[in-house]
Amino acid sequence: MKWFVNGFAIWIFLASLLAFIYPPSFLWLNLKLCVDPMLGVIMLGMGLTLKFEDFLRVAKMPRSALSGVALQFTIMPLAGYLSGRLFNLDTPYAVGLILVSCCPGGTASNVISYIAKADLALSVSMTAVSTIVAVLATPLLTTELVGSRVDINPVALITKTAFVVLIPVAAGLSIRLCMPKLTRAILPYSPPMAVLFIVLIVAAIVAVQRESIRDSGVQIIAAVASVHLTGATLGYVFSRFITGKERAARTTAIEVGMQNGGLGISLATSGTFSQASMVSLPCAFSALASCLIGSILAAVWSRLPLKDDEGEGTAGSHRVKKSVDTSSSSPST
Repeated sequence: MKWFVNGFAIWIFLASLLAFIYPPSFLWLNLKLCVDPMLGVIMLGMGLTLKFEDFLRVAKMPRSALSGVALQFTIMPLAGYLSGRLFNLDTPYAVGLILVSCCPGGTASNVISYIAKADLALSVSMTAVSTIVAVLATPLLTTELVGSRVDINPVALITKTAFVVLIPVAAGLSIRLCMPKLTRAILPYSPPMAVLFIVLIVAAIVAVQRESIRDSGVQIIAAVASVHLTGATLGYVFSRFITGKERAARTTAIEVGMQNGGLGISLATSGTFSQASMVSLPCAFSALASCLIGSILAAVWSRLPLKDDEGEGTAGSHRVKKSVDTSSSSPST
C-alpha cells in the first residue's frame, strides 16, 4: 500500500475534481458525524509512530527544534492573517485560513523530510512537540487573530483541540509502549487509512462548497498557497540564520510550510464556528497545498545532496527511518 500513501496529493486532487464535477459522489459523507472519529484515527496512528525518545531528542538539539516550533506558531499564523487581508477573503474563508495557519505540522512532513535528505530526527521531534503545543497555541492564536470578526469560545476550542489531538496521540503512545505486538499489527494499516480519511473529508467539503468554489475558489486557493509558500520560505531563511545549518533549515522549511489540515477541518466543523462548511474550505485546500509544496521541495532537495553539516540528529535519522517507512505520510496535513 506504499504506492497509495505516496500518491496522497494525487488522490486528493482527483477526488476533489470528481466532487466538483459530480457533488453527489461525496455528499453522502456526513461531516459533522465523521470528521472527529476519522481525525481521531489519524492522530492515534501518529501516536503509534512516536516514541518518548522523540521528545527527549529535543534536549540534544534544542536550538534547531525549539526555534523550528517557535517559527511554526509565529510565521504561519501571521501569514494566514495577512494573506486573508491581502486577498480580501470573505470573513468565513479568512477565519478558516487563520485557523489552519495556527495548526501544527502533520506527520506527512516527516516523510517529505526523509525524501528531501533533511534531518528526519529533527522533523519527528518538531512534529511531536508542535502537536502537543498546539493544544493551547492553536485555539489561543486563532482567537486572538480572528478578533471581533466572529464570536469564538476559546475554552471550547481548547477543549476540542485537546480531545482530537492530545487524547488520541497519548493513546497511541501508550499502545506502543504497553502493547508492541498490537502496534506492529496496526502500523501497516494506519497510513493508508489516514490517506483515505483525509481524501474523503476534503472531497466532501469540495462537494458541499461547490458553488462557493465557483465564485471565489481561485481567490481562496491563491491565498492558501501564498501562506504555505511564505511559511516554507521564511522557515528556511530564519532557521538558516538561527542555526547556521543547511540541513536544519531544510527541515524547518518543510515543517513550517506543511500544516495539519485535518485538524483544521475538525476544529472548523466542531460547532465553535458559524458557517462551518465555509470555514473548513481553506483547511481542505491547505491539505492539498501542503503535500504539493512539500513534494516539490523534496524533489528539488533530494537532487541537491549536501554534506552533513549537523553534528546533531544524524544517528537519530537512522533510528527513525524504519518508523517512517512503515508509517509514511499519515497525512494530518
